[in-house]
Amino acid sequence: MPTPSPALRPGDRVAIVCPARKVTHQELAASIAILTAWGLEVVLGTTLTAQHHQFAGPDELRRQDIQQQLDEPSIRAILCARGGYGTTRIIDQLDFSRFADNPKWIAGFSDITTLNCHLLALGHESIHGVMPLLFDQAGGEEALESLRRALFGEPVSYFAAQHPFNRVGSATGELIGGNLSLLQTITGTASDCALAGRILFIEDIDEYLYNIDRMMVHLDRTGKLAGLAGLLVGHFTDSNDNIIPFGQTPYEIIQTYAAKYDFPVAYGFPVGHEPLNMALICGRRSHMVVDETGVCLNYM
Repeated sequence: MPTPSPALRPGDRVAIVCPARKVTHQELAASIAILTAWGLEVVLGTTLTAQHHQFAGPDELRRQDIQQQLDEPSIRAILCARGGYGTTRIIDQLDFSRFADNPKWIAGFSDITTLNCHLLALGHESIHGVMPLLFDQAGGEEALESLRRALFGEPVSYFAAQHPFNRVGSATGELIGGNLSLLQTITGTASDCALAGRILFIEDIDEYLYNIDRMMVHLDRTGKLAGLAGLLVGHFTDSNDNIIPFGQTPYEIIQTYAAKYDFPVAYGFPVGHEPLNMALICGRRSHMVVDETGVCLNYM
């Protein structure tokens, strides 16, 4: 079983870092105010004032910033400010030995999928959830509350309405997943995780339909779909097509490959690059039930 992190308490110190694309203090003002209202002391990483082309500073600066927060025992959670691209460039240079002795929550999604999976490969839970850049987005209040509840160790359950592609059934297993593109990118690396016996959740944004198909082919060819306990399909936002249409929607593409197996599947799950992006604890043993009304997911 992956190691859970201690629940936050009022007065705890939490750090905001930026391991990928750059961000400004102005863009984080709302999140700082919200975290403070939760009773937390906010520590700002050096990457929040840095920039190097698209990145929040050069690779070494971003590595140093997150390493400092991993090693600092007074920091009880690390929130990744935003995604974009860049985490895979520094993940292999991070040292998690002190973190293992003093685990803490690490939260983020999108490009941070690499970090979520890397932590699970090392035997630690983390949170796939809304990031500080998006704390004040319209319609995101429920997602933000789910993140707060996850951080503070409060009970939570999730429900999504019935979808015609759903396959009924129930499954129990550890949650794993995130951005489909990143799940493919980390295949064969130290951040890769076994999917057998686990409940996989996937989402993506701004991908060409043919590339979604290619990534699903890759998951299938590597045998990772065959051993799943269950599959949760989240938002596939702003998908693109070629001049000659691919001929299928993202859900139709995924259904093509999921149909080869008999595990339960639920589409339209509230996770991904939309305001309704509910916090999921990667590595947490969970139970999903798909029936005629929809899907319900609960932690064990």
